[in-house]
Amino acid sequence: MFKLTAKALACALSLSIAGVVHAADPIVIKFSHVVAEHTPKGQGAVLFKQLAEERLGDKVKVEVYPNSSLFGDGKEMEALLLGDVQMIAPSLAKFEHYTKQLQVFDLPFLFDDMAAVDRFQKSAEGQKLLTSMTDKGITGLAYWHNGLKQLSANKALLEPKDARGLKFRVQASAVLEEQFKAVRANPRKMSFAEVYQGLQTGVVNGAENPYSNIYSQKMHEVQKYITESNHGLLDYMLITNTKFWDGLPADVRDELNKIIAEVTVEVNKQADALNEGDKQRIVEAGSTEILTLTPEQRNQWREAMQPVWSKFEGEIGADLIKAAQAANQQ
Repeated sequence: MFKLTAKALACALSLSIAGVVHAADPIVIKFSHVVAEHTPKGQGAVLFKQLAEERLGDKVKVEVYPNSSLFGDGKEMEALLLGDVQMIAPSLAKFEHYTKQLQVFDLPFLFDDMAAVDRFQKSAEGQKLLTSMTDKGITGLAYWHNGLKQLSANKALLEPKDARGLKFRVQASAVLEEQFKAVRANPRKMSFAEVYQGLQTGVVNGAENPYSNIYSQKMHEVQKYITESNHGLLDYMLITNTKFWDGLPADVRDELNKIIAEVTVEVNKQADALNEGDKQRIVEAGSTEILTLTPEQRNQWREAMQPVWSKFEGEIGADLIKAAQAANQQ
């Protein structure tokens, strides 16, 4: 009888110790992304890791996987929903299967500048979009800037007719496909990691990216011209798995929210500076000519692509488009 009791006590003690060890295990947050570490998103992920581990000590461990090293942009959303990663920051063009409203950010020539983007994202309408996918298991935490997109190609693109017949790489976005169809170009869906090779081999002739993406992926080495069109936005939404996020201890979640707000300010501040710096690096490399549009030429591009707005107005919502437009006038 005594032996049995001793065994039971030993077992209970063992379970108790195991429970203490388990309780002390850090919460692992795998943060996967598809761009280089020195881009705005890459720097944001590194800063998030640094601050989270500094302020939460042994409670949290953040693992950052840049440059599609864990999942490419075709698989990262699935990985998040399955719980294989806990945080990703896809471009805003990646959400059309979860909510059509976020297509507002893909509309060409919608925002005059990044200040207008900021105003809209901070507005009630912009903030509401962060929680528009919780029923699908996705919680939006913040908007991270990358910047306005420029057109690149192996021929000079000064007027819409110059794009006719060219094959442009696009993200998996119906709006972006229609944008290029509007100027009689041929959109080709392709993952970000494949773009350089696609441009190098001629599978695609052109692309659209902020300067930081063009430079970090060396696209300027395989594109003769960049047209400074500023025609669209390439920003990200930092997202997490809703079940994971809601299951965090309240004190940990609150601290992570504070850290994310701090990191977001820094990411968005650095994005403009990085794009300007990378633009200069591209100029200095000398392999690509940067073309500046006249006001008349820019207006031709805007008029050619404007019909895309009305095509998607029913899905996005006319009021949301108006709210985004209003951000230009403040």
